[in-house]
Amino acid sequence: MYGFWKPRVLGAWRVPASGPVILAVNHAHNLDGPMLMGTAPRPVHFLIKKEAFVGPLGAFLEGIGQLKVDRDSTDRAAIGNALAVLEQGGVLGIFPEGTRGEGDFASLRSGLAYFAVRGGAPIVPVAVLGSTDRPGRLVKALPRLRSRVDVVFGDAFEAGDGSGRRTRKALDEATFRIQERLTDHLKNARRLTGR
Repeated sequence: MYGFWKPRVLGAWRVPASGPVILAVNHAHNLDGPMLMGTAPRPVHFLIKKEAFVGPLGAFLEGIGQLKVDRDSTDRAAIGNALAVLEQGGVLGIFPEGTRGEGDFASLRSGLAYFAVRGGAPIVPVAVLGSTDRPGRLVKALPRLRSRVDVVFGDAFEAGDGSGRRTRKALDEATFRIQERLTDHLKNARRLTGR
């Protein structure tokens, strides 16, 4: 990442140095996940759609510990693998919106709340800004080479209400709380970076 672009990483010290943690990242561009993996202070394991695991890229993704997920069904193997990352004290990266979009956390799926509550892991909001600003001249699908991309880490927080409940209602309430925190972090990150 540092060879092709100029990442500016702010607040990386907010990621707990040990123990399970979930990085909740906005997703406006294909570069957002790799940018976070290349700049995070700890190794990150992302849930990545199974369609990406083809050919040499698939072997590479598996080699660096990324997790294959079938988005068309309830993928129990992927859920188990993600929970295992947290149980082993690792870092799980999640795009809470489920797919690439505006990157504004406007519509969250309940998966993030499930992993946070079930895995007992704090959430660190992450805003990746600048990946969609100016397309490159040679490769239009990527940001211009040597352009600045900001990666802003927020304060860790607990998703649950402290009761330990894992009911549908508790997860819905946790999703609402998470969305508020992520949206606030994104606003603060934009103000901080001027984007």
